[in-house]
Amino acid sequence: MLGLGAAGIAAGPYLQRGVEAVTSKDPTGLADLLPGGGGFRYYSVVASVPERGPANYTLTVDGLVDRPGTYRLADLMAMEQTRIVHDVQCVTGWRVPSTPFEGVRLSRLLEAAGVKDGAAAVRFTCFDGAYTESLTLDQARRDDVLVALRMQDRSIGHAHGGPVRLYVAPMYFYKSAKWLSGITVTSSVKPGYWEDYGYDVDAWVGRSNGRDDAPTS
Repeated sequence: MLGLGAAGIAAGPYLQRGVEAVTSKDPTGLADLLPGGGGFRYYSVVASVPERGPANYTLTVDGLVDRPGTYRLADLMAMEQTRIVHDVQCVTGWRVPSTPFEGVRLSRLLEAAGVKDGAAAVRFTCFDGAYTESLTLDQARRDDVLVALRMQDRSIGHAHGGPVRLYVAPMYFYKSAKWLSGITVTSSVKPGYWEDYGYDVDAWVGRSNGRDDAPTS
């Protein structure tokens, strides 16, 4: 399976370029039915994930902070929203260009919580009960990292990790954890779910497929 995954990483960008070439010349829209053609592929590391909505969704911010807190969906919706339009790139090669995401900057939630001295990273947990991710504190404070509530100009549906997911625009999409439920400030980076299987902890787009330049900071 690891060998097949490596082959997918190597071949994915070339297959994606072919799909994009077809979809750009297709006036019918039928090419969108091709895998990766203008749409997303759906991944979960568990067999099923419970759905949550306005009545029962909560996001906890805790760890090395002065003011731990819990946010309901309405609380997040009432905060200032930031819109980012960026290509979504999967490490296996598929790509969805110019995808809009909207939500609360993660840096704002961290500022509201009051990060303590000695903090160096942020760990994310999800209500699927299995998936985790991490960023350094500097990465988490970037302007292009969101606690996202909308994608493609609509509320994020369950299949896409809604009602709230992480969105890390400059990194491969596995860093953008679906079904986000916990943000914990920590003293060091703990590798996330896929990183335990060998994926990069610092997943800047461009490291694996050469399509884009990795950021310098």
